[in-house]
Amino acid sequence: MKRKLTTYDISLVGMFAALMAIGANITSWAPFLQVAGVPLSMQPFFCILAGLLLGSRLGALSMIIYALVGIAGAPVFAQFSGGISVIFQSTGGFILSYIVASYAAGKILEVSKEKKLTVFMAASFVGIVLIYIVGTSYMWLALNVWLNAPMSYGTAWGVMAWFIVKDVAFTVLGALLAPRIYYAVTKAVNKRIAA
Repeated sequence: MKRKLTTYDISLVGMFAALMAIGANITSWAPFLQVAGVPLSMQPFFCILAGLLLGSRLGALSMIIYALVGIAGAPVFAQFSGGISVIFQSTGGFILSYIVASYAAGKILEVSKEKKLTVFMAASFVGIVLIYIVGTSYMWLALNVWLNAPMSYGTAWGVMAWFIVKDVAFTVLGALLAPRIYYAVTKAVNKRIAA
């Protein structure tokens, strides 16, 4: 049986949903961080970190909350956009992919008996691969089916190649940082429970 959400859990979920909104709009403060007019984002970094630090359930929940807040119209998506129409644009699949990636990264860490750096690294890379598979496949589908802008699947991946280097670098950084944060948070929680 799954435990009920605590105030602490809800705070962490809200914090990561807010970090996703900040990560989506980093180019608003640094406009030079764009490739071919498409803004670079910190969202994959925060998404995977949410899974690693909050676990599969809360990590995915934070991504669902982020998506729902944006769909409801709050300007939390890239370029301060919001509304359900964003989901049907070419990059809408990435918003959905964050839920899957955060869940998968958290689940890998949960089922691992040892919380070694290699496990954090593997979970992070599974997360980033899922983001790219879901997001790029959705982009190709959107362009070819309802946006009437045909593009080959290979070309779609070619477009995304611009972003892979940045995301791989941040994935490695996140995997290196996550164990330190994970153990610090776990220690603090255990102290609080024991008190």
